[in-house]
Order: sequence, then structure tokens, then C-alpha cells
Amino acid sequence: MLLTYTLHAQHVMEERGISSEWVERAVAAPERRIRDPYDETVERFFIRVPERGDRVLRVAVNTRVHPWRVVSTFFDRSMRGEL
Repeated sequence: MLLTYTLHAQHVMEERGISSEWVERAVAAPERRIRDPYDETVERFFIRVPERGDRVLRVAVNTRVHPWRVVSTFFDRSMRGEL
């Protein structure tokens, strides 16, 4: 799947040790996918990352553009135990 990344997304991925492979896995095969309640152009994709102790990765993606644009990503503590 072809994705582009905002500068913010690239920065936080480097800062937080989040690999592009995990981001791409989340978008390609999410365990949960929901619309962002604050921005109608963005969807949130969630997966557990076994390489990080099954922490839940949230990937915010603008799905209204082509190719899709990763806006931000982080490990979402509030989703632990939800997937």
C-alpha cells in the first residue's frame, strides 16, 4: 500500500521508535478502524505490536487524499486491553 507521511508523522516515528513497517501493517490490516471524531478527513487505525509488548499503535491517516497521508502515530495507552 502506498502511503505518504507528513513531516510531523516522520518526526514522531523517529522520536518514538515506530517503524514504517508497523504503520503500514496497521493501515493494511487494522484490528480496529474508526473515523476521527474531530476531523472528518482522518481515520484512526489500531493494531497491537508484538515487538513492543503488544502495545496498541494508533495511526491517524487522511484517507480523503490519494495516496493516503499518515498524519500522526503513537502508542495509545487508552486502547490497551481494548483489542
